Amino acid sequence: MIANVKSSGMTVAEYLPWEAEQPIKHEYIDGKVYAMAGSTLPHNDIALNLYSLLRSHIRGKGCRVNVSDVKVKVSEQGPYFYPDVVVSCDERDRRAIEAIHYPRLIVEVLSPSTGAFDYGQKFQFYRQIPTFEEYVLIDATQIRIDRYTKNAAGKWELTAYPENEEDLAACQLELTSLDFRCALELIYEDVELKGDTNLGIE
Repeated sequence: MIANVKSSGMTVAEYLPWEAEQPIKHEYIDGKVYAMAGSTLPHNDIALNLYSLLRSHIRGKGCRVNVSDVKVKVSEQGPYFYPDVVVSCDERDRRAIEAIHYPRLIVEVLSPSTGAFDYGQKFQFYRQIPTFEEYVLIDATQIRIDRYTKNAAGKWELTAYPENEEDLAACQLELTSLDFRCALELIYEDVELKGDTNLGIE
């Protein structure tokens, strides 16, 4: 969630120690650092719901899952981003200290101020990472999820959820990069959405 430019002309070598001392998180793009705005409760709840589901699923499989306090490094020159959820199954990331370098799955929970950036430029940056296979964007104001997967030809394909709005309670999100499937209602569990939209959860 990029709020405003705080500095310019900063190198990666300057950014990393500087950012580690800041009271709030900052993302880094092309020599500029951007303060991260606070998230809403629905945003936070969605990220934690999915984190909990994935953590249970990948236990013992040589993968790690992290939430928004962990940076992803696109390249040695940056950018550095804070995705809402990231999963790496690369042995090199099991020893990582400053950032995840080799993500397989990245999830962004959308906010009105950053949604266009998450779909556009940020996705372009993420696609530069060779190990990156799946990108999920989750709406925090309504029940809507877009999932992009990289096929065998290296092309990205979109699947939108729910596929059948007449039967929301039966809809499931599939993450092929992790052989994972779960009901949408579990991702949106205890999340207050705008309007009357719900999954029929009692």
